[in-house]
Amino acid sequence: MFFVANPSARLIAAQLDFQSALLGWYRNHARALPWRDAPSLYKTVVSELMLQQTQVKTVLPYFARWLAALPDFAALAAASESRVLKLWEGLGYYSRARNLHKLAKAVAALPEPPRTPAEWRELPGVGPYTAAAVTSISFGEPAACVDGNVVRILARLTANATEFRDSASAAKIFTPLAEAILSPATPGDHNQAMMELGATVCFRQNPLCLTCPVRAFCAAARTGDPAAYPRLAAKKIEQRIVTRVWCERDGSLLLHRAATDSKRLADQHELPSAEHLGFTGATAARGPLLAKKKRAITRFQITESIHATPSPRGKLPPELIWVPLTTLDAITLSGPHRRWITEILAQRTSAQPPRSISRSEPRAAPSTAPRPPSSPADSVPE
Repeated sequence: MFFVANPSARLIAAQLDFQSALLGWYRNHARALPWRDAPSLYKTVVSELMLQQTQVKTVLPYFARWLAALPDFAALAAASESRVLKLWEGLGYYSRARNLHKLAKAVAALPEPPRTPAEWRELPGVGPYTAAAVTSISFGEPAACVDGNVVRILARLTANATEFRDSASAAKIFTPLAEAILSPATPGDHNQAMMELGATVCFRQNPLCLTCPVRAFCAAARTGDPAAYPRLAAKKIEQRIVTRVWCERDGSLLLHRAATDSKRLADQHELPSAEHLGFTGATAARGPLLAKKKRAITRFQITESIHATPSPRGKLPPELIWVPLTTLDAITLSGPHRRWITEILAQRTSAQPPRSISRSEPRAAPSTAPRPPSSPADSVPE
């Protein structure tokens, strides 16, 4: 192999050897995933949208349930939106489910599915990465996939020290290189091999360089500090405090339903915030603390406290609804809120052990007020 000073040019000059090493490793070490078993265009599309911003281990049970209920584009196109959202419940970023539903309707209405990345990018929820993944895997189109995993691999292969604003801006810079080293004969396998390498070997922290199949081509491995790449500008994390209320009445729980045009949680249910009921967080916080949770959404670190409060008086706005506890499974709750509600109800049950009652002792009516945890600080962060 002749010497080339520029790491990117060196990688391109060695592309055939790189492709051979990468694909040989992939064919021996690829994980057994359900969308790779008897692959189809529909499985690829569903998996790609589910995997956006979500880990494989989280997607697996959802994918199985989805395929059992909606096995093809026609079945998905014919399904109601409420059924689609219910099947998606817990995966988050519900716009992906709505886009998948719209996409299925568009594909089902065509005489045959589109085959090029440009055509797929015209469909709802399909960006450059998804269009490349779908068309390379399903139709052998020579389109390179560039997501966070691939950015990390290419930044290390070339020891690129540029500080990028974020992963998306880095992806635009690395796309020409990804296309230059793409295997034209097997683009689908090549793209999946790059994704697999990033997911199972080239970790963000503590990459497994000693077992990496393309270590010989990696400029960052030669520097001895591959974890230093890629260099992304630090995110500004914003802290948010939300006070939630727990109101029960006659065996029903008060919930807030997001508006149909809400960007994040359209028509989804959550526990109301204090502001939804027209009072301040300090007022709601006077009630017993049932749980305190932490979770991260994009750049926000959110701390949410759930307090038991009396039932509000007067007429409620239409977005606040009473839902019988016995029918909670039938509605679509956001994933964290379903977990929290389940935990609080289970905690209340476990806090009230049965006791023997004499025949002459009158039975007291069961309490519907939840009891706070013995140590709220022990609540597990989301």
